Formats: sequence, structure tokens, C-alpha cells
Amino acid sequence: SDRGSQYCAYDYRVIQEQSGLKTSMSRKGNCYDNAPMESFWGTLKNESLSHYRFNNRDEAISVIREYIEIFYNRQRRHSRLGNISPAAFREKYHQIAA
Repeated sequence: SDRGSQYCAYDYRVIQEQSGLKTSMSRKGNCYDNAPMESFWGTLKNESLSHYRFNNRDEAISVIREYIEIFYNRQRRHSRLGNISPAAFREKYHQIAA
């Protein structure tokens, strides 16, 4: 994480430890340590999560899974891929390789 106060809170850390989760935080004062994931979470929040009010955990999991598996990984245009979708990039790659 980016060392946000919610991730450093004692109660959060206790629950995390009880659940068997491991903490991974960037170095203090170095915002670039985890930049790709921070960017992804920001994109997920802006493009998807901000449009919903979930009634339960399963609903949230379903929406997040659909966003990642259907939209982000297949349809969303990525600047790193030349502003084309991963599916289009894969097709283009296979045409060149053939």
C-alpha cells in the first residue's frame, strides 16, 4: 500500500494478521515503489467502483471481477499498448507472428 492511515491503523493490522494476510507497503517517502498497482486501483475506483453502492460483499466481488476480467483485461484501451485493447493487441501480435 501507500502507507495510508487506514492501512497503518492498529485494528486493521490485527484483522489482517488474524486473516493470515501479509502487509506490503512502499518505502516511506517513495511514492514510486508501488506506482503500477496504485494506478490500477485508482483506475478501478474511478471507472467502476465509484458508480456503485454495494449491498454485500458478493455483489462487490462480482462487479470487481467483471471489471477486471471482462473490461480491463480485454476491452479497455491501454496507453502502454498503443491505445488499443489487450484483445486487439493480442490479435495484432498473432497476425505479425504468423
